[in-house]
Amino acid sequence: MSGSLWLKPPKTGESPLPAIPRPRRAHPAARPAEAPAPAGPAGPAEAPAPAVPAEAPAPAGPPSPPPAGRPAGPPSPTAPPPTAPPPAGDGLAADPLDELAARLDGFVAAAVHPDEIAAILESDGMTDEHIRLTYGRADSFSLAEELYARVERRHPEPSAPSEDVRHGELWGCLLRGLVFALPALAYVLAAPLLAAEHGRFGLPAGTVPLLAGAVTGWVWNQALSHRAYTWLGLGDRAAAARALLTGAPAGALAGTAVALGTAGPGETPAAVFAAGQSLYLAAATVLLVLGRERALLRALLPLTGAVPAFRWDLPDALRTALLLASLAASVALAAVVLLPGARRGAAGRGGPPRAASLPYGLFGLGSGLLVLHAGVADTLVSGAGAVIALTLSMGPAEWLLHRFRGESLTRLRALTTAREFRRAVTGTLVLCLGAYLTVLLALTLAATLAWPGAPWPTLPRLATLLLIGTVLWLGLLLQAFGAVLSAAAVCLFAAAAQTLQPVAGPVAAGGAAALLAVLTSALLVRPTAHRA
Repeated sequence: MSGSLWLKPPKTGESPLPAIPRPRRAHPAARPAEAPAPAGPAGPAEAPAPAVPAEAPAPAGPPSPPPAGRPAGPPSPTAPPPTAPPPAGDGLAADPLDELAARLDGFVAAAVHPDEIAAILESDGMTDEHIRLTYGRADSFSLAEELYARVERRHPEPSAPSEDVRHGELWGCLLRGLVFALPALAYVLAAPLLAAEHGRFGLPAGTVPLLAGAVTGWVWNQALSHRAYTWLGLGDRAAAARALLTGAPAGALAGTAVALGTAGPGETPAAVFAAGQSLYLAAATVLLVLGRERALLRALLPLTGAVPAFRWDLPDALRTALLLASLAASVALAAVVLLPGARRGAAGRGGPPRAASLPYGLFGLGSGLLVLHAGVADTLVSGAGAVIALTLSMGPAEWLLHRFRGESLTRLRALTTAREFRRAVTGTLVLCLGAYLTVLLALTLAATLAWPGAPWPTLPRLATLLLIGTVLWLGLLLQAFGAVLSAAAVCLFAAAAQTLQPVAGPVAAGGAAALLAVLTSALLVRPTAHRA
């Protein structure tokens, strides 16, 4: 409770209830007759004696000793009593709501909806009881509506970000999309090493341990990233480094254990590769959370040796060396980044609750399963083009999320009514989603053209891929605005439907996209959702 909006507490002896404004007369002679005149000889009939204030009536007997702080002396019945200067204006007592409106003038003038004002009142600790006693309104919403009606709308000019900032954000997001997609080249290098005779569930041999280890890593590292980002938001980078130092190795061990536990006969090479995959995911999480995308890109450069493997057969020793070089570089760079922060000692705070990171792990599970379904059930570009297109599109998707947030804040400062804001935000949402789907479509077609022998995507499979992209982008948008549990539930439902009934994939993806669109529209058209 900051107390910045509270009135001063009543002094000793005063009533805790707010004073009711009463009209006051400008001349003391016009006061009611209940104020008695002092005892003593009356003056001339044409000059009535001045009235004494009601709170200090004249005594009937001998004068009592003067109170502390007053000079001693005999009472002077003819001297006029001290009176307060008449109040300015219409003579009414000051309304506490006027004082509150003056304090919050800048914020109230820039508000688009009364709910924004109610949010700041509640965040400052104003309870409904305090509002009723002090301001005579039922609750914070009634008080907010009153303030919104009293103060004229004044919105500051929006400060547009410079072109350098926009280009920097774009290149940073594209870089992240590149480091998301480059690990796919590891599968190209390792494909001959993982070949086996028998697969399970209609999948190629070794697919089950690879998928099991990957999904485990996605779930764990999503939750770990949220916890580390929470520490960074609190300004404690050392605590974030310690969380990563303990959580990343645990995630690598969990992914390895799941991969080994799900490996069947003849799938040991795939399980070993899945163990290295889990170790890489842990190292990449550390570098991405701590903002070392360029270092991760350098660590992934050996994987570009897979490009000749699209046309020619490479020796197994070279394939293994390139994989190990990239993995070793990633782990070494993550260790270099973590160790300095871990040496600074333990923090005194307990940190954010671990349960708060669970929804983010569930969202990672749902979105990861959707991406896997897009790759496993899709035949375009040999089953990998959809995954490559989706992972590459994550960079532009992140940049479009930033653009939506920035445009929404600009509209919040520039528009004056809630209806205008809803219309503008809805238009921005449609434009950003359309831009992302356009990028995803272009990447899919580019992957089809670049992959040797890739069949051209059919219209139903392309539509399914775009629906999955819609689910992922809207889910990320809801997650960015704190509604991660809703996004995780929808993604998990769609992934479960595709797992249990693969032929229902387009229907499940379409239903999930429609539901997320409704949730997004209901949440983000409210101005309070965009206040920092």
